[in-house]
Amino acid sequence: MAAFTPLVSVVVPSRDRPALLKRAVAAVLGQDYPGEIECVVVFDQSPPRLPEGVTVPPGRSLRAVGNQRTPGLAGARNTGITVTRGQLVAHCDDDDEWLPGKLSAQVSDLASAPGSSVVTAGIITVSGRRERTRVTPYRHIAHDMLLRSRIMEAHSSTLIVRREAYDRVGLLAEDIPGGYGEDYDWLLRASADAPLVVTQRPLVRVAMHPGSYFSGQYRTIVEANRYLVRRHPDLADDRRGMARIYGRLAIAEAGLGHRKEAFGYAVRSLRLQPNQLRAFVAVAISAGVITLDRASRIANAHGRGL
Repeated sequence: MAAFTPLVSVVVPSRDRPALLKRAVAAVLGQDYPGEIECVVVFDQSPPRLPEGVTVPPGRSLRAVGNQRTPGLAGARNTGITVTRGQLVAHCDDDDEWLPGKLSAQVSDLASAPGSSVVTAGIITVSGRRERTRVTPYRHIAHDMLLRSRIMEAHSSTLIVRREAYDRVGLLAEDIPGGYGEDYDWLLRASADAPLVVTQRPLVRVAMHPGSYFSGQYRTIVEANRYLVRRHPDLADDRRGMARIYGRLAIAEAGLGHRKEAFGYAVRSLRLQPNQLRAFVAVAISAGVITLDRASRIANAHGRGL
C-alpha cells in the first residue's frame, strides 16, 4: 500500500511579530515530511510581508495573504483555510514552533484512523527559561472529555485536519467576541463529529508569555465565555466543565475590578467543583492578596493558563 503523503496546507496567522514569524515559518518548511507543504501566512490587520531570509526548500511553497474576512484570529484562520488547496490543513500560530518530525508522525497517525478527521499532539510550553512537556495520556479525545476540560495539549498549533471536516463541522466562528476561544469552540464541534486522534509525543513548542494576544482583555474574555455556554448547552451537563468556565469568568471579572461579580462566579464554580483553583485565584485577586498579572505569570511559568 502506498504511503499517505498528500499535500499539507499550513495556515499561519500573524500580526506584527516578524522575528517570531520567521522562526515559525522556518520550522514548518524544514519538516522532513515526504509530501508537499504549502505554507500560507495570513496577516491580520497588518500588510502582508514575509520575513526576509527564509529558505524555501524543494517541494515547499510560501506565500503571504491579507485577512479577507472578519478581523481577528478566526477570520485569519478561515482565510487561510479557504485560499489553500491541501487535502490536509495544519495550523501554527506565529509565536509557536513545530519540532522536527511533526508532520510525518501526525499524518501517519491520522492515516491509521480513517474514522477521525483531526489529529493533535503533545506540546512543550515555554515561559522564559522554563519548559514543561505536556502529553495527554489518551490516544483519542472524545467530545465529553473536551466538555470537562479544555485539554491544553489540543493546542491550535498541533492540529492537522482533513479538509472535508470543515464541510461537516464548519469553519471557525467569526462572531465569538474578540475571537477569544475560537479554537475551543471549533474543537467542541469537531469532537462531536468524531474523536480526535492524539500523537503522543511533544511536537510543538508553545509560547506562554505576557505578550499573548488576549492579555488584559477581560471584558472580551467574559463575553466570549458566555458565548460558549450559549452555543454549547451541553457544557452545562458537565459539572467540572462549568466549574472551569465559571472560574474563568470569576478571574476576568476580578481583572475588571468587579468584586461582586467575581465572588458570584467563584461561588458558582466552587459549588460545582470545590477544588476549582481558578475560583480561589479570583477571590484572592478581588481581596487584593495577589495581582492578576502576578497570578498569570505564575500560571504561565508552570505551563498553564488562567
